[in-house]
Amino acid sequence: MLKTRLISTFILIPITILMVFLLPIIPFSIAVFIICLISAWEWGKMHHFSDYIHRIWICAIFGSLCITMIVIISKNYSYSNNWHIFWYIFGSISIVWWVLAFSLILSYPDSAIFWKNSNVLRFFFGILTILPFFWGILTLRQFHHINDNIVGTWCLLHIVILIWINDSSAYFIGKTLGRHKLLEKVSPKKTWEGFIGGILISTGISWLFSKYMPIKVIHPSLIFIYSIIAIIVSTIGDLTESMFKREAGIKDSGSFIPGHGGILDRIDSLFAAVPIFVYLILLSLY
Repeated sequence: MLKTRLISTFILIPITILMVFLLPIIPFSIAVFIICLISAWEWGKMHHFSDYIHRIWICAIFGSLCITMIVIISKNYSYSNNWHIFWYIFGSISIVWWVLAFSLILSYPDSAIFWKNSNVLRFFFGILTILPFFWGILTLRQFHHINDNIVGTWCLLHIVILIWINDSSAYFIGKTLGRHKLLEKVSPKKTWEGFIGGILISTGISWLFSKYMPIKVIHPSLIFIYSIIAIIVSTIGDLTESMFKREAGIKDSGSFIPGHGGILDRIDSLFAAVPIFVYLILLSLY
């Protein structure tokens, strides 16, 4: 299991780097679109939507929303005043959702009484989880096409690799040194040792990036602060998926990635970290 997990990680990292730097915006958007569709499919499975027809409808709705977002982003690449309103609303919605998700985690299993039997709420939670992530990825990547600015490309690569390093560090440190449970009712295997160790290691990586990053339009101290916030928030994304899986009685959301499970299992932390990180970056630029 551990060997498979490491092999998958070493394969995914170079693929991600190549995607971020080499793919033009349209192929890149299609790739992220496919990832989000698979995530929506796994979301339906995780919440026991009764049959394939329900899941196909879920994917169709998510796909329509994502395509609409691609069109809006492509037509507003110049980041006009109207665009500012758009990303401000999306970022604010994402913040509200993850604050709510954090409260659901802290009060679990009592909080499950309010949502576990509601297909509408669980579907709505999926929209609030996946769609802002899609918006954040494309918005940050789009900076690459504005005056040949590489800020978006480097920031996108930074946040993805940073959160993966945090996840892996927390996993290995928790597995070897973990003694004190973080939130046992939500995720029995996560420990305070893993949580703190992951933050310390990823914070060091973030400091190095902010110090030597090849972009100067954002102050290094801001990049560092935003990264720390994203690292902490990413744990909420991870725990939120753990809560939903625990309520559904499943270990993994799927089997798409050997050693990791489904797409949701691999990028659950990014669902929370990316939109918050992007929102903070945009606030500092505009």
